[in-house]
Amino acid sequence: MHFPRKVRIVEVGARDGLQNESVPVATATKLELIRRLSDSGLAHVEAASFVSPRWVPQMADHREIMLALRDSSAESPTTMSTTTKSATTYSALTPNMKGLEAALECGVREVAVFGSASESFSQRNINCSIAESLERFAPVVEHALKAGVRVRGYVSCVLGCPYEGEIAPAEVAAVARELKAMGCYEVSLGDTIGVGTPLKAKHMLEQVSREVPITQLAAHFHDTYGQALANLYAVLEEGIAVIDSSVAGLGGCPYAKGASGNVASEDVLYLLEGMGIETGVDLAALARTGDWISRELGRPNGSRVGQALMASC
Repeated sequence: MHFPRKVRIVEVGARDGLQNESVPVATATKLELIRRLSDSGLAHVEAASFVSPRWVPQMADHREIMLALRDSSAESPTTMSTTTKSATTYSALTPNMKGLEAALECGVREVAVFGSASESFSQRNINCSIAESLERFAPVVEHALKAGVRVRGYVSCVLGCPYEGEIAPAEVAAVARELKAMGCYEVSLGDTIGVGTPLKAKHMLEQVSREVPITQLAAHFHDTYGQALANLYAVLEEGIAVIDSSVAGLGGCPYAKGASGNVASEDVLYLLEGMGIETGVDLAALARTGDWISRELGRPNGSRVGQALMASC
């Protein structure tokens, strides 16, 4: 076993979690969520998506969000978390050059591009083939790097596709390799519809890690079939040290029928703490944040750990 000593949690609730909420979420609520997440000790918060409001109405205030975060960072240059006293990175999704340019105008220092290991999903999600998507991303990544902005890559459907079913690990590895070659410092592997199981997750990771070092890979697992924590344990055993998760289990995939949200950050943190793995995140503070945003949205808290902790208060 090669469990990491420390794991970095990339909190995606403010973007991936909120983007599919049917009722508009106020900008002030989003900013308060991001502040609370940062104050809990999370060092990386995915805050917005620079996409057309026509496609993702919930992210229409991306400019206001990122400008507010930039201004708050300027007032407090270190953008410190009160728990860990470490800087928080606020990143944004930028699927094309127009989105990147808008993000750069807002002072964003890290962006992400989003590809797929499934041809069908790529066509349904971004209206182009995998090859075409990579061609589209290349100038975005190049321009971002020239501007001194780091780029993270996402690969969706790494353990299954709602249209094609099983996805060969070789297909995942090929897309991850291309994203790394473009200049992505890290590639996040997404089980978009949450159909993976531990052994499949290990087999996929083994193949991908032949193309991209394990130190440059992250796990982004959904919990549709209740397997996310088991899958995370399996890839942690292989050396994965970066996990994407969403406070209170917010989110889902609009292109994957029936897919529940990302694995809850509180549940991941409880697992990691039980394994003696350091995260720098305050579980109690994170649970309070999950309880708060669930009440704000008028929806059940998707974190079992969060529910248990709040019930015991």
